[in-house]
This record gives sequence, structure tokens and C-alpha cells, in this order.
Amino acid sequence: MQMTKRLLIAVVSILGASRLLAHDWPEFRGPTGQGLSPAMNVPVKWSATENIAWKASIAGSGWSSPALVGGRLYLTTAVPAESGSGLALRALCLDASDGKQLWSKDVFTPESGSSAHRKNGYASPTPMVRDGRIYVHFGHLGTACLDLSGKTIWRQTSLKYPPVHGNGGSPVLTRDRLIFSCDGAADPFVVALDRATGEVAWKTPRRNDTPPKKFSFSTPLLITNDGRAELISPGSGGSYAYDPETGRELWRVTTGAGFSVVPRPVFAHGLLFVNTDYDFPKLFAIRPGGEGDVTATHLAWQTSRGAPSTPSALVVGDELYFVSDAGIATCVDARTGRAHWNERLGGGFSASPVFADGRVYFQNEEGTGYVLKAGKSFELLAKNELGERTLASYAVDDGTLFIRAAEHLFRIGKN
Repeated sequence: MQMTKRLLIAVVSILGASRLLAHDWPEFRGPTGQGLSPAMNVPVKWSATENIAWKASIAGSGWSSPALVGGRLYLTTAVPAESGSGLALRALCLDASDGKQLWSKDVFTPESGSSAHRKNGYASPTPMVRDGRIYVHFGHLGTACLDLSGKTIWRQTSLKYPPVHGNGGSPVLTRDRLIFSCDGAADPFVVALDRATGEVAWKTPRRNDTPPKKFSFSTPLLITNDGRAELISPGSGGSYAYDPETGRELWRVTTGAGFSVVPRPVFAHGLLFVNTDYDFPKLFAIRPGGEGDVTATHLAWQTSRGAPSTPSALVVGDELYFVSDAGIATCVDARTGRAHWNERLGGGFSASPVFADGRVYFQNEEGTGYVLKAGKSFELLAKNELGERTLASYAVDDGTLFIRAAEHLFRIGKN
């Protein structure tokens, strides 16, 4: 476990040029994008009334997870426009110490959105905070960059595509690119914006005509493989790797007709762990690298038992953890896929799990948090009823969990 903590601190140190604090949580799934936190003394037990430092009302609706940087929390939400028609897509900033709102900014005010799935909406992507800038993404409705006071630096609204079920995947940031997928009903593509201006730097169509349904919602992951930067972006019908600077497709693994891919990839032990298909989910372990279609040579193992449709997976040490949308939690050997345990937690799941302080934290849609001891044997430490629906994923700090629910943002832990 100490090796895991040293690795986390090393990763955060590598990101030091971006002026992150050790326990900042600047994007979806934290500083590594894979749900790992070096925080200590993270709460094990809580309820709607126990171990709540504060809870703050959040206007409107949205399932973006909180981003935490420099003692401030950043969220997005969608509220009815003051004019009485249309939407106001809003960015919020709260003081992490007491939950007080510091500012609120209406970034876009579209006339209408699109039909949204009950597990989605107009403010699902999580903000990205880096180098004194906040990047907020609302899918086909627009992307923007703000400074830390909420002042708009640029807006990008030229990327039009037919959405399905609302907006989903969050962006990833490279040295000079903000990259996200635009997998709508037709002609899906991946796009990179110049992070300084918001102008399109490159736009690459998906090269797969197999899946009859084109839409997906996954968040990309940037990895380094044998010294080469590879942007991993799952979509309908497969997983794809792109050059983050040029957008050139490097390699792909095709996975059939699967669609509505949601989970963010995880990278460990030289393997990528990706999901495919919402209706009949499978989890694949893929060796990255190569050129072109590497399906026949780069699949290490796969499983459909307990595979998630929505929550991302989590690697801690040699173990891979995941939970199905129906509440079956699983731990397998990350290198081989051999199962260690498979247990029912209960309820439906959308939030992605996190690891902190030797424990794995799961959160179901009814607001129940499950805390497990990390390891090859199943050991449930606590079952915590928050009492409010939540689909968003945790943000973590020393002694603290932040949970975004349907009406409130909660800080779990002592004041």
C-alpha cells in the first residue's frame, strides 16, 4: 500500500508544472484521471446527519462531479433561463471550507437542449481546472474557458452534432490542447481545441462503420506508452488511440456493435482497461501500441461477468475493481482477469469508485456509500445512507469526501 501512495505522490509531482497542490482533485476522477487519491484520514462512516461538515444547496440540475483546486470547488449546473424559455448553463465556485458560494456564471443560454436520459442531462461533464483556468464543457451546447474569478476567456460553439440522451463525457487537457469526444447519432468524431484560444486544432472522424448506433459518452485518457503519447478514447464499436498533437489515429481495437460507451479507461501494468456496450457490457484488457487495427494481437483478456455499463474501473496494486450498474462489485487480478471476489452491494450504480487511505469507495444512485478494505478478500467496512439521489463521482481531500447529490453538495468529514 505504501508503494501505491508513493506512486500517487510521484504522479502528482510530475504534474507540478501545472501548479497543483498534492491533494487537488482537478478533473473527473482526480489528478491521475483514474480515481486514485493520496489523501489520509478519509471518512469511513457518515449518514444524512452524521459526519457532515456542511451541505450546500445547488440550483438546477446536473451530474458533473466536483473539481477541487486551491481550496475551491467548481461545478456546473443547468437551470431554467430567467427569460422563462431556454436554459442557463452555469459554472459555480464554492469555498471548500464552508460551502459558501463565491460566484456563479451563466456561460451559455441556449434556446433548448435535447432529449436527456434519466441518468444524464445538460451538465454532466466535470470541469477541468488547471493553471488558473477552468474549462467547462456542455457537449453540443458549447465549451468555454474561464478564469478563477468566473470571467469568460473564450467560448467555442461551432462544433455541432446530433446528440443522444444529453451530454456526457468530460474533456482531457494536454500541454496545449483540450480534447473531448463528440459521439452523437451520426458522424462521430474526436476534437482538440487550442487551450489558449478555443479554436479547433484538429478534428478526427471515428473510423468504424460497424455499430448501427454511433453515440457514446466516454472521457478520454492520456497515457505514455513506450515513450509515445497516446490519447485513448473509447467509442461505439471499439477503443481508439490518437496522437494528441495531430489527431492522427494510431491504433484501434474493434469490439463489435456495442454503443453508448460511458466508462473512462484505466491504465496500469501495461494494460488498458476499457468497456464496450451499454446493453451487453464487457470489460477488455488491451495492450496499447502498434498501428492500425490491432484487435487480433492486443487483447489480453476480457470478461462480461459483473462488467459495468456506466461506472469506470479502478486499479489498486495488482487488483482491478469494478461495479456493475446493477450493483455487483468485483475484484480481479489486473494482469490475468482471474476473479478474487464478486459480491452484491445493492442498488443501481453510475458513479465511479475511488481509492484512498487503503480503502475503495463505491456510491450508488440512491445515495448509499459502500466502503471496502482494498484487497483480495471482500471486507465491507461501512454502508452509509446519505438519503439523496446521486450519480456523480467523489472528489477527495485529506479527511474529506465531497459528494454531489440531486439538490446538494456535501462535505463529508469533520469541520
